Amino acid sequence: MREISLDRLRTLVVVADLGSFAEAARVLHLAPPTVSLHIADLESRVGAALLSRKRAQVRPSAIGETLIAYARQLLSNAEHALEDVRRQVAGLGGRVRLGASTATIANLLPQALERLAAEHPGIDVQIAVLTSEEALMRLAEESLDVGIVALPQSPTRGLSIEKWRRDPVVALMPADWQCPARITPQWLAARPLILNDASTRLSRLTTEWFSAAGQHPTPRIQLNYADAIKSLVASGYGAALLPREASLPLADARIVTRPLRPALWRQLGLAYRAGAVECPTQYVLDVLRSLRLS
Repeated sequence: MREISLDRLRTLVVVADLGSFAEAARVLHLAPPTVSLHIADLESRVGAALLSRKRAQVRPSAIGETLIAYARQLLSNAEHALEDVRRQVAGLGGRVRLGASTATIANLLPQALERLAAEHPGIDVQIAVLTSEEALMRLAEESLDVGIVALPQSPTRGLSIEKWRRDPVVALMPADWQCPARITPQWLAARPLILNDASTRLSRLTTEWFSAAGQHPTPRIQLNYADAIKSLVASGYGAALLPREASLPLADARIVTRPLRPALWRQLGLAYRAGAVECPTQYVLDVLRSLRLS
């Protein structure tokens, strides 16, 4: 079945509002026969008369009134849809889909979202908790617009990946432990450990840090949620290695942090599709870049 054209519905509404085929033709910049053709086509599709013509006055029939009510709503929705798209093209609104880890979402995104809301209040950022691999896959599938990913990553065709932040990894330990000023792999490997899940980039970084010193500790537990790891450290269950993503001190007095020797860094990057970037996505990237640390 052919779809009903919005142009024909618009013709019906204008004829009904003006009460005249000739006036409708003038307002719509159409030839009078074209107006008649639009109405005839609609009446053929419906199977009933939509307009009555009496004493040179055109009025909607009962069935015509019903269709006109729907037509007004459809035309209004279409105009609103076009306006929303125009606003998105102009960067005044729109939706941006962003993926990142739970720790990044909790510790780094709030400041970016606050700035974005102040500078571009019409942009809606939809956030998904994703690993770096998941984010890159979703970007390639075009179901994600921006991914915050751990580096390094292998080049991916069709995607741009740029360095964003370089944060130090620190040791988190129960406050009642007797800790040196700087934590070495040898010292930490002899303690109970709470480490990141083996599937994460951070787990690979910390494993390499231990291995370079000839250490291969077995953790008591492996997790992928920074808040859960911190809670276990605070309970005295063990020590952990996590990026220091903010300059503020930890709020929990049961946890102490120490720098590592040798130092260890976690590098994050911004991933997005290569080529022309839509305005809303560009604004999100610009705000994130303003939080860049070398």
